Amino acid sequence: MAFEPPQRLVRALGETAPQGDDWLERLPEAAQQAVALRELTVERVQVPGGRSSLVVLVRRPDGTPAVLKLAPPRARPESERAALAHWDGLGAVQLLEPLAGEAGEGVLLLERLHPDVSLRSLPEAKALLEAAGTLRRLWVEPPDHGAGDADAAHSFETVAERTGRQAAAMRAGALADPEAVPLVEAALAAREELLAAPPEHRLLHGTFRQSKVLAGERSPWLAVGPDPVVGECAFDLARLVRDRVEDLIASPSGAATTRRRVKRLAESLDVDQDRLRGWTLFRAVESGMRALRVGRPKDAELLLEFAGWL
Repeated sequence: MAFEPPQRLVRALGETAPQGDDWLERLPEAAQQAVALRELTVERVQVPGGRSSLVVLVRRPDGTPAVLKLAPPRARPESERAALAHWDGLGAVQLLEPLAGEAGEGVLLLERLHPDVSLRSLPEAKALLEAAGTLRRLWVEPPDHGAGDADAAHSFETVAERTGRQAAAMRAGALADPEAVPLVEAALAAREELLAAPPEHRLLHGTFRQSKVLAGERSPWLAVGPDPVVGECAFDLARLVRDRVEDLIASPSGAATTRRRVKRLAESLDVDQDRLRGWTLFRAVESGMRALRVGRPKDAELLLEFAGWL
């Protein structure tokens, strides 16, 4: 079978590919090798699929359905493997090959969920309720978390480290787009204040939203596709606040709905409302500036308008 990457993946990786990166060109051969090594039977490539990996629906030699996922190094697949191994199926998809040596670099073999049924298929209120329940299970102590320095006891990137890189890119982007300067400055100020005294350090999904929670057999809903990070829970919840942002922007009551959503999500997960609002602002502005940087002005406009409501 030919493993041609979906166009969505080609476009997304093309936006961020470093000079000389040939991962996409090598992907079909790498997929063939991964399938042959595990004696898998291929059903189909998931289309449109994700923006950072190739997802192939397969069956194992005993007939068990599974998912083979291949991701480039810049998508941090080994960090995803470590997080999934730590969660061990609690709130998240089950990793079927826990050790990197068994799997090969950037290759994950996962439990098969229902790839076409995510929380986005539910009415919004129900979707947010189920999303909150999933997050409660995911927010656990990081592996080998000790009594010493909270950031030194695990191998995951921290919220401070990730947002530090993002903040530098935001500052550079604001130089090229003066209209965005007030929002960027507000987002950066919020970040500095939030990092001064984080209330907890938990293992976070990192990119949690409704489309990242799929229907399963052993549990009704399970998270997939983490980009794990360690930090406070409000950071993880912030991305969920802007889910279905297109609908929010199109609604005459979008701003009021957003404020109610912040309040409801903060209360349902015992997160400080002001901290959630601050991280929602930072993450929305960061995503908007990144969209501008890679040539997606319509997405940027939506995100920055949303950020202005906060």
